Amino acid sequence: MLSVSGARGLVGRSMTPAVAQRFAGAFGAHLLEGSRARGRTVVVGRDGRGSGAQLAAAVMSGLEALGFDVVDVGIVATPTVGVMIGHLGAVAGVVVTASHNPIEWNGLKTLNHDGLALPAEEAARVIDRFRSGDTLRSATNGSRREVGDADEIHVARVLDNVDVAAIRARGFAVAIDSVNGGGARSGALLLDALGCRVTHLNAQRTGTFAHTPEPLAANLTQLTDAVRHAGSIAVGFAQDPDADRLALVDERGVFVGEEYTLVLGALRLLQRDGASVLATNLSTSRMIDEVAARFPGSHVVRTAVGEANVVAGIRAANGIAGGEGNGGLIWPRVCWVRDSLSAMALVLELLAAEGKPLSAIASEVPAFSMVKRKLELASIGGHAAIAPSLERVRAHFAAQAGARIDPCDGVRIDLDRGWVHLRASNTEPIIRVIAEASTLEAAVALCDECERAAGLAA
Repeated sequence: MLSVSGARGLVGRSMTPAVAQRFAGAFGAHLLEGSRARGRTVVVGRDGRGSGAQLAAAVMSGLEALGFDVVDVGIVATPTVGVMIGHLGAVAGVVVTASHNPIEWNGLKTLNHDGLALPAEEAARVIDRFRSGDTLRSATNGSRREVGDADEIHVARVLDNVDVAAIRARGFAVAIDSVNGGGARSGALLLDALGCRVTHLNAQRTGTFAHTPEPLAANLTQLTDAVRHAGSIAVGFAQDPDADRLALVDERGVFVGEEYTLVLGALRLLQRDGASVLATNLSTSRMIDEVAARFPGSHVVRTAVGEANVVAGIRAANGIAGGEGNGGLIWPRVCWVRDSLSAMALVLELLAAEGKPLSAIASEVPAFSMVKRKLELASIGGHAAIAPSLERVRAHFAAQAGARIDPCDGVRIDLDRGWVHLRASNTEPIIRVIAEASTLEAAVALCDECERAAGLAA
């Protein structure tokens, strides 16, 4: 899988050390082009998967061969690499991670000198170089050194931007499930610095996932049980393997959901900093629009799915924050990458400021019902089936009164009764169908109607 999100593949098959070295060479050659030659330092980190060490070594070798000086920050969260790029004045970063994908996957995520995911046009150029084998040579090799305090630097950046005293005064009891991923150490450091009493599940950065790693309700029964049985925990946090996503569990042990992470983080920022612009993608719940409407002068910019696209939306509008409904909050004061640490700190600050339980705060956000489905591309005819399916959906809904059609990423249809979005995934060989409406029945009906119109219904 090659996309704006980088490269992902099955370890030992489509993702090997040779592939990783070649992709790093294509990325390095891209960095050396013209004005992009801002320096020779590149930060490399990984999420802890067993295959990560070998792939990271291959990435570093590919970059050193082009004359780059590599800083190896080891097993860290993806946003930590973004923070370290700015801290070290590096030209770029590479994270060896497959995010929420199962253990048999791994991949490479590339960040530019601002710690941003590459814009789509730049990512496309790197992919073209990779496919063509068009890389450069250097007369001299670069160097490699290890840095061991990246987690501390990231945590300090978050602490500098939240009301530490207010959070510490509450002495929150919290639970966190780090799924034995890259954010386990930094998550613990942050919560300890905020004066929390922590129950830490799956806290070893072994990359051996204790459960299916995507932070969805079905995968988080250990966390919900821990919160429910403790009886005194204010919030449960669930990170994904590279800790750029965060899901929430309320004080009752009820899964609040990944869609609320961006909503509640944005709510706190608007409360304390005033009206501003937020950015999110086309697949994210309209709850964020409802929160923005509470603060006159605020509005939400919608973008194509993908971190780089959301970041572009934030920057173009000089927005306060943004993110995606998969649990990914982007807070530019900390870094330009989705960041579970920023999200945890803002949720705790919100709890401290409101003086109410998480369930009560979440219940005050107008709720909608969302249905998310995915279909394996191989089962529907592969990539060749995508374009005709999208066209059939456009034609079907265009005939309905009041339909608003956005084709910037697959096709999203907004109707008075809700919205539905059909698109191919950037990170998995699947096509996604997502719908939201005032009731679950209406959302299911929209998904069904979209699949029938696309010719994808079983």
